[in-house]
Amino acid sequence: MKVLVPVKRVVDYNVRVRVKADGTDVDLANAKMSINPFDDIAVEEAIRLKEKGKAKEVVAVTIGDAKADEQLRTALAMGADRAIRVDAAANLQPLAVAKLLAEVCKEENPDLIITGNQAIDDDSAQVGQMLAALLGRPQAYSACAVEAGAGSVKVTKVIDGGKETVELTTPAVITASDKLNEARLPKLPDIMKAKKKPLEVKTYGVDVAPRLSVSKVSEPPKRSAGIKVPDVATLVDKLKNEAKVI
Repeated sequence: MKVLVPVKRVVDYNVRVRVKADGTDVDLANAKMSINPFDDIAVEEAIRLKEKGKAKEVVAVTIGDAKADEQLRTALAMGADRAIRVDAAANLQPLAVAKLLAEVCKEENPDLIITGNQAIDDDSAQVGQMLAALLGRPQAYSACAVEAGAGSVKVTKVIDGGKETVELTTPAVITASDKLNEARLPKLPDIMKAKKKPLEVKTYGVDVAPRLSVSKVSEPPKRSAGIKVPDVATLVDKLKNEAKVI
């Protein structure tokens, strides 16, 4: 089984995101970048499938400029066998990303595609579903457990109110929830070995024109300080007459 794992370069989740002064975008100058945490989990799951003998090859793929090679090298250090970077703008919208990934999949023909539920920058949560639709493959969203078999994969999904287990015939697409696993930290010897693993750069003649435009980017409004009330009656009165939530 060949497993393909798309990863995205995003601002590290520990970094406080800043907005540009003109409100046009997020300020990425000197910001620490990393693999999207949900994609980190997807890479980990693919590697675990290989360690169990269920997968023979794990291929990491990203879309972006040369700066994204750093995130691919991280995936290689975690245990991916090789990497592909589709040379394109780094801020593509979900449909454009899905189209480019579909072209990669047509060439690579993976048995399983595991990607994160969503990216922490745009939070769109659309690429996995769009990719499955473009490829005409079955798809399971928000996986918290994956069990690969012969020609099929059993996926337990997180749903409203509980969990649901489905079985998909492969090739298939799975999106990983944060409950699927805990991604490993690459060790120094693996980081050094990753520098010698193959990383291929490709381009495709795909229409990636944006369908949406951003009118303004702004920080969330600051929350006002809370107040203390002397008793329950006062609390109820304020919730009813001032906040008007009851």
